[in-house]
Amino acid sequence: MTSTLKHMFITASTDAARQAEAAGIARIFVDMETRGKAERQGHLDTHKARHTLDDVRRLSDALTRAELMVRINPPAPQTPSEVRQAIEAGADRLMLPMFTHLDEVARFLDAVGQRVPVTLLVETPQALIRLPSYLPLLGPRDQIHVGLNDLSLASGLDFLFEPLAGGMLETPAAQCREAGVAFGFGGVGAVGKGEIPAESILGEHVRLGSEWVILSRAFREGVSQDDPAKGAARLRHELERLRAAEQRFRAASPEQLRNNRDAVRERIFRLAARLHNRSRACA
Repeated sequence: MTSTLKHMFITASTDAARQAEAAGIARIFVDMETRGKAERQGHLDTHKARHTLDDVRRLSDALTRAELMVRINPPAPQTPSEVRQAIEAGADRLMLPMFTHLDEVARFLDAVGQRVPVTLLVETPQALIRLPSYLPLLGPRDQIHVGLNDLSLASGLDFLFEPLAGGMLETPAAQCREAGVAFGFGGVGAVGKGEIPAESILGEHVRLGSEWVILSRAFREGVSQDDPAKGAARLRHELERLRAAEQRFRAASPEQLRNNRDAVRERIFRLAARLHNRSRACA
C-alpha cells in the first residue's frame, strides 16, 4: 500500500516553509488564532503562535506546491472580515476553530463563499457530538480535523490523547468515512520521540482512516538557518521514517491494528494517571 497520510507543518518562517515544501510536506499551517487561546491553554506547553496577515502574504509568495492553510479566530461578528482578509492575503484554505453550533459553521461557510476549501477544527464536545448536523454542508475538498488539546481540556481530562484512548474518535471517524469527508486528528512527533511513540499513534491513524496529521515541534528542530538544502534533507529523512512506520501498519492485519490500539490505550491512560497524581500532589 502507498502512503496516504499527509502532513501539516506550522510555521510563519519563509525559510522553514520552503524547506518543508522541498521535503514533501503537503500543507503549511499559519496560525492566526489568538482570541481565548492563552486563557484555555496558558498552563500547557502547546503551540501558541501569533502569526499575522503579513506572514500569510510572504508565505503565499514563497510557496509553489504546498497548500497554505490559515487558522482564523473562533466564530465572532468579525469572522467575515477575517475570512476576507485571509483569502485576500493568499490563503489556499481556511480553518475554523472552537465552534460549537451548526449555525456557526453555516455562517463561516457563507462568509467563505466556496472561494477556498475549509477545514473545520472539531475541538469542543459540542462540535464533536453535532458532527452529523454539519457534515452535509461540506464540499468535496473540505475537511474535518479533530483537535485533541482543547477537546481534552473541555472534557476535563489530564492528557491530550485521552479522547483517542477513550474511543471518542471512533464514531466521528466512521461518520466522516461514510460522508466521504477527509479527516485527521491531533499531531505526531518524530519517530522514536515523545511520551507516546509516534509509531503507535500512526497505527491509530491507519485504523481510523485518518488522512491528515500535524507535525509536532520536533520537526522544526530540523530546519536549518544557514543551509536550506540540509534542512530540507533532514525533514525529508524524518518524513521517510514516519512513512515507513505508517506502511508497516498499512500492511498489518485488523487484529494487529487492534492490538496496537490496546497497547496505545494502556500507555495513554497510564501516563494520564501519572499526570493526574502529579497535579494533585502539587495542589
